[in-house]
Amino acid sequence: MGKSIAEVGLDDLCNAGGLGLSIEGAREIYQVITEAIGFAGSKSSDPDPREVWREVVRRRVLKPWYPHQLHQLLYYSVYANWDASTNGPPLYWFPSLSQSKYTNLGHLMEVHGPKLLGTSYKDPIASFSLFQKFSVRHPEVYWSIVLKELSVVFHESPRSILDKSNKSKPSGTWLPGAVLNIAECCLLPSSHPKKQDDSCAIVWREEGCDNLDVNRMMLKELREQVMLVANALDASFPKGDAIAIDMPMTVSAVVIYLAIILAGFVVVSIADSFAATEIATRLHVTNAKAIFTQDFILRGGRQFSLYSRVVEANPCKAIVLPVTGNNVGIQLREKDLSWNEFLSSVNQHPRPNHYTPIYQPTDSVINILFSSGTTGEPKAIPWTQLSPIRCSADGWAHNDIKVGDVYCWPTNLGWVMGPVLLFTCFLNGATLALYHGSPLGHGFGKFVQDAGVTVLGTVPSLVKSWKNTNCLEGLDWTKIKCFATTGEASNVDDDLWLSSKSYYKPVLECCGGTELSSAYIQGSLLQPQAFGAFSTAAMTAGFVILDEHGHSYPDDEVCVGEVGLFPLYLGATDRLLNADHEKVYFKGMPMHNGIHLRRHGDILKRTVGSYFTVQGRADDTMNLGGIKTSSVEIERVCDRADQSILETAAVSVAPPDGGPEQLIIFVVLKEGASHQPEKLKMIFSRAIQSNLNPLFKVSFVKIVPEFPRTASNKLLRRVLRDQVKQELPTRSRI
Repeated sequence: MGKSIAEVGLDDLCNAGGLGLSIEGAREIYQVITEAIGFAGSKSSDPDPREVWREVVRRRVLKPWYPHQLHQLLYYSVYANWDASTNGPPLYWFPSLSQSKYTNLGHLMEVHGPKLLGTSYKDPIASFSLFQKFSVRHPEVYWSIVLKELSVVFHESPRSILDKSNKSKPSGTWLPGAVLNIAECCLLPSSHPKKQDDSCAIVWREEGCDNLDVNRMMLKELREQVMLVANALDASFPKGDAIAIDMPMTVSAVVIYLAIILAGFVVVSIADSFAATEIATRLHVTNAKAIFTQDFILRGGRQFSLYSRVVEANPCKAIVLPVTGNNVGIQLREKDLSWNEFLSSVNQHPRPNHYTPIYQPTDSVINILFSSGTTGEPKAIPWTQLSPIRCSADGWAHNDIKVGDVYCWPTNLGWVMGPVLLFTCFLNGATLALYHGSPLGHGFGKFVQDAGVTVLGTVPSLVKSWKNTNCLEGLDWTKIKCFATTGEASNVDDDLWLSSKSYYKPVLECCGGTELSSAYIQGSLLQPQAFGAFSTAAMTAGFVILDEHGHSYPDDEVCVGEVGLFPLYLGATDRLLNADHEKVYFKGMPMHNGIHLRRHGDILKRTVGSYFTVQGRADDTMNLGGIKTSSVEIERVCDRADQSILETAAVSVAPPDGGPEQLIIFVVLKEGASHQPEKLKMIFSRAIQSNLNPLFKVSFVKIVPEFPRTASNKLLRRVLRDQVKQELPTRSRI
């Protein structure tokens, strides 16, 4: 246990600050600490650590450029004697009542709260939990209000918000009778929210051009570019075809994505990191007729071939964009087209930059994404036009995305966050910020600064890399009003470092799924926040935590168990292309108050104060670098990696102090064979990166004589997981 904040002296501050802190700065911090302890102690016999920390943050004496050791010293000493088992997780950010009323959701609550909640309504902070529960009980009321806040324009208006009469659709029939084109909604100017033709739609920069001005594309130009590609699509493919995108999330990729939807085709999303076998699987499952790709990918100053992987997957036709210049830098197959050849098909079009959108019902499929389940083949998850409405509404409510915001999240259209980011920006009138290159270095950080990013999305492994490499040194991120994070478990100390870069703005946790089009638990700007914890269920999202017998724990009880989602959920899937939807999400799940719960698979812990942390997966799906994959997929590759191997078992374990899951491979060798674990680690990593995903890496390998099994010979991965947890060192500081 380190020093308590009352024991921290001026010498401690100077030593922790090193060269980054003057004696005047140390004295200023020491004075604020003394005053904060006195202020917090005046309310009770012992100073409340939360009040002490709140005052330190409010006074802004901890500068973003001060050494991290100084930030650590103050945060951990403030909470040195904090008992999380009694008090809940330590809090670091507290909403202001005056500012809360200017957030999207806070303003909505001020206008509608008194009518909907009656005398129970107090203010956006005090009444947030009550209003969230109201949105779960009366989702049609909530959505009728929120739909007016988004740039959603119906070609034919819905007959109602929600129709619950179709029992085969437990997630509900939403906006029945409505007809629209959601891509058109992204491209049209609107008065509410205020989005004009001369509004900046996209801001971007190429890697290596870090000292040049950022590039900007106005809404009118984006619309014309999308319509040009839509006309080229019409000249090349029959309506309704599935067309894949396998390329980095560039301006061109965004234009192509919107054009496919505008023209009535279906996007097949493929991450640009996939090996050829994974590309081929996704093209086969969706029966894609063509694929947009690039000749190369530029990352960190290095060039990697993307087209060659696409060729190996052998799709029907590839349309290839150059990573630099106007011409592709590789010889194409005879059936493939360069980007310029593809666009030349509209040269004779009388109005190439004008296009009449294809209008379809809300439940029409616009995008097929993939999520790995517990079997080898990834689940093909169709997004309908409801999916963008869901994710953009959650961004509006939880991340406070609005006109004037610049939203950046290093991601890819092959993962759910790519479409989520795109639609959240364009349906809320915000600017989409894209960096064409690696997010790991100084160049990306400078882009965030120069583009004026106000909301920055991350994954924990990315934050850890920034922190460990000190690549943000000298940059100003103080325009950021909040961060968001998803994909992995967050590390408390890494998030402390990240939040400090913008004077301790909140890092809002998000956890959901491709099949939900959104997060079911999140952080909120109307609630105090704790590092690495979720503060609330998402708006209109209801769930219970189940014990080992399938019974739900009482609301607000501290517990750990599998989450069961309430099925009535705008944007949630009601079908899968290559699996039984009922079996995957409902079979074996219990009833709760007369409703059949929906499976999600997370093991959730509810703490004192009703904060949440994800403890892992109920099945053997693991999360590696924000990508869900299964033990079966990993083991299939590792079993073939070396002749000495009899069988392998793959598990993932989160470190005790939080952070991304580590991949552990247990190995049983053939009789008479011998191998060193470090050598096997290299062999397995190489095989996994070649056959599954180049981003996956093995943390360590353990050779064992045999695996624990059930009487029916089922491998007990949970026993192996528990075994390795005992061996991981504990480095938790609180």
